[in-house]
Amino acid sequence: MSKTTNKFSPEVRARAVRMVLDHQGEHGSRWATIASISAKIGCSAPTLNAWLKKSEIDSGKRVGVPTDLSDKLNALERENRELRQANEILRKASAYFAQAELDRRFKP
Repeated sequence: MSKTTNKFSPEVRARAVRMVLDHQGEHGSRWATIASISAKIGCSAPTLNAWLKKSEIDSGKRVGVPTDLSDKLNALERENRELRQANEILRKASAYFAQAELDRRFKP
């Protein structure tokens, strides 16, 4: 989960991206279209541009890692980190109890 809150729902994001793609011919440049639409929905132009890029990556029109693969990779990295931590805890506990067993055996 990101540190910032998502002010806009996925439906609003998808609609904004569709609006940019639909109204691109009405403006002089793509950035002008993004600036116009972002003002209407209440987000910044760079934010809408990022949504547009992510949409293009997910649809295969732009090179990059799609959202679903990125989410899966992040989940696997998180699981890997948790497993490494669990293994480290078990390794330390095993060493502690092995030492305790050695100390107990040789005391008269």
